[in-house]
Amino acid sequence: VKLRVSNTYLFSGKRNTSMWAWRTILKHMGLHRKMTHHQASKKWENLKKRYKELKHPPEGVEVFPDVWPYFSLMDNAMVGRLEGSAPILKAFPHNKDNGEFLIKPKKKKLAAMVKSSIVAAPTEIEFPLNGIEDGEVVAEQEGPQDIDCILQEVEDERRTTCSEQQVTEREKEVMERERLVLQRERAVLDREIAVLDRDRAVLERERAALDREKAHTRTFQLTDPSIVPAPS
Repeated sequence: VKLRVSNTYLFSGKRNTSMWAWRTILKHMGLHRKMTHHQASKKWENLKKRYKELKHPPEGVEVFPDVWPYFSLMDNAMVGRLEGSAPILKAFPHNKDNGEFLIKPKKKKLAAMVKSSIVAAPTEIEFPLNGIEDGEVVAEQEGPQDIDCILQEVEDERRTTCSEQQVTEREKEVMERERLVLQRERAVLDREIAVLDRDRAVLERERAALDREKAHTRTFQLTDPSIVPAPS
């Protein structure tokens, strides 16, 4: 997040700039062989989407931003407090060899590709890559020897998905516990308000009784001439 915010200048919107900007960041982090620029871009968009949902929820929807561990970080990022918090990177030239970076095929083509690589002769197999971003054009051929690497990518993504699902489940559990706590606290407050209302009613009755007694005493003093009023 800090690298993305501090290196906004790399994302100029020109042809291929987004691809090489994310590859620059991944290379700096040592993740260029474990994550594609598509995945990095998608994760960034998911972070922004999640932040916006918590920052500006629909009317009537109660949210708990503090439950999400990245809310404070994204809040600082979105308002510009993280600019300059990470090194300013130099973009790779757009003609740099793609072989240094991870390139991932589409998921829906993976099963057919693996099956073909097992039953077919050891020749090159064509399969589409994971889309084109900012007009980028990359090679569309990989050899069967890369199947192990691709399978490892799928397994890594599966683990990441499972981990994200576990985090989501934990967030739901925390939110449910907080909702129950709030309900209990509200019930306690309602009981305390009811007690205060009863005490107020008792005090009002006692005050009315005192006022009536004072009025009765005053009337008795005025009608009985043998009683000399006390000096005020």
